[in-house]
Amino acid sequence: MIKDVLKGSRILVTGGTGSYGRRLVKNLLDKYEPAKVIVFSRDELKQFEMAQEFSQDRYPNIRYFIGDVRDQDRLIEAFRGVDYVIHAAALKQVPAAEYNPFEAIKTNVLGAQNIIRAAIQNNVKRVLALSTDKAANPINLYGASKLCSDKLFISANSMSGDAKTRFAVVRYGNVVGSRGSVIPFFLKRRESGVLPITDDRMTRFSITLQEGVDFSLNSMDRMTGGEIFVPKIPSYRILDVAKAISPDARIELVGIRPGEKLHEVMVPEDEARQTLEFKDHFVIQPSFNWWTEAQPLKLMGGKVCKDGFSYNSGTNDHWLTVPEIQALVDQLLKEKGVEGI
Repeated sequence: MIKDVLKGSRILVTGGTGSYGRRLVKNLLDKYEPAKVIVFSRDELKQFEMAQEFSQDRYPNIRYFIGDVRDQDRLIEAFRGVDYVIHAAALKQVPAAEYNPFEAIKTNVLGAQNIIRAAIQNNVKRVLALSTDKAANPINLYGASKLCSDKLFISANSMSGDAKTRFAVVRYGNVVGSRGSVIPFFLKRRESGVLPITDDRMTRFSITLQEGVDFSLNSMDRMTGGEIFVPKIPSYRILDVAKAISPDARIELVGIRPGEKLHEVMVPEDEARQTLEFKDHFVIQPSFNWWTEAQPLKLMGGKVCKDGFSYNSGTNDHWLTVPEIQALVDQLLKEKGVEGI
């Protein structure tokens, strides 16, 4: 269905030069036949490097726009004639956000506000914003800023009026192999024979970059405005990741870092009361009267979560085994042209 929606359309991706943005753009260009894909980001060097792989000679429908989500006027210009926006731009590093709080707010919160205003002004059809597990019961500024961003995008559905622009959010955890995540860190440290682990009880959800892109596009197809989409994905134990990458390494416990959780949460207990469960995902509904009155037919068949439920990586019922983690790592290395573990 989403292929029919996106075919011949004009799509803009904020943060389009990041790891998610590059994979998304590749999928859009190779599979969905859009009329135009606009890569919107503030880093001219990353755009230049990306253009070596996605050149206009090879992909005549790609465009590169320099701009910052902090700049509303530039967004208004960039959104002119755009049908769909996928918002992936953010300041994402937890320590950096703590040390530079005003900058995190400018990009993650005020940037979201600018996206909303530019989309409504240009009659964009749909806006899908990427969120994070850290927005659920946040304990650091990055998570708090993304929670605020999520609230803005959900509330934007009651602000768009006759513009008919619809907004939704996708929330998932750390992407396997992403910059700053545990797998690249362990791969770098395994030659030392010692792997530092913050806490041997720690768990995380597991989603690959491609799975994240696929889930986002499927959510854009499902959305009618106001949803937070959460995928059902497996968990892994940090100790099992260490065993998969370097089974003979000595484990050194170093303690949980500031702003870090023992387990990831994507549907907190308090939000579960307004959450519907489907076969492969959850939908967190907004607590607004307009949503109740116009609840979309697409949500029929969803099962209301039980009282006291939460979707937590530590209590998940689907776990990756050590061999499955090894296969994931091998695939990551293969994509980078490196021999597997």
